[in-house]
Amino acid sequence: MNVVVVVKLVPDLVEELAIDESGTALDTTYLRLIVNELDNHAIEQAILLKERAGGQVTVIAPDLEGVDDVLFTAAAKGADRLIKLTGDLSAVNNFALANALAAIIKEIKPDLVLTGVQANNDLDGSVGPRLAAQLGMAYVGYVSGVTPVGDGVKVRKEYAGGLVAQMTVKLPAVLGIQAAEKPPRYVPISKVRQVSKTAKLEARPAGDLDTGNGATVSRMFKPETGAHATMIEGDVDEVADRLVALFKEQGVL
Repeated sequence: MNVVVVVKLVPDLVEELAIDESGTALDTTYLRLIVNELDNHAIEQAILLKERAGGQVTVIAPDLEGVDDVLFTAAAKGADRLIKLTGDLSAVNNFALANALAAIIKEIKPDLVLTGVQANNDLDGSVGPRLAAQLGMAYVGYVSGVTPVGDGVKVRKEYAGGLVAQMTVKLPAVLGIQAAEKPPRYVPISKVRQVSKTAKLEARPAGDLDTGNGATVSRMFKPETGAHATMIEGDVDEVADRLVALFKEQGVL
């Protein structure tokens, strides 16, 4: 099975985030980027499929600070081909990113495209569906298990409220991974360094990026403090009377 995994780098939420002078973006001066957690699960799911059914795994990531380590780590886990999407990708939106990725993926002609279902800096998760539209493939999101069956794959899809569905998807297809069947494997730094000496990074230009579509950030700000909680003191009857009065003020009673 020929599998392509699309990953992106996102801000490390452990670090302190600052907003730049424009008020519409993060200050990238000291911003640390790491691989998106759910994209890491997509890599793991692809490696599991390769181990079970054979084939090749290609990982594609935008050329941002730290991307080499991300790609070499994927190779240490078992990825076969590493592609770095080059160009000015510092402010690219999902619409433009999906278009640039689709052009490369069409050349690879994969059976399956995996990507994290969303990212911590992009909760709408539009890369997967946009890729599917560009590639003319079916899309299923919130997937937590993939098993090859005949000319398709059986996927485990999660819904809100603890509901789970199993469905068969004909290949080729794009899947938005919420969780791999196993936790992403750990590889020691020594192995990553060893792989970095032999693995080849392919640089592919992103071309003209149309950033005019998609969502536009009009304001970015830290959560603003709202009304504070009021502590009601007294005995049981006094607290109950006060609650009833408050409910009446709010029109509940």
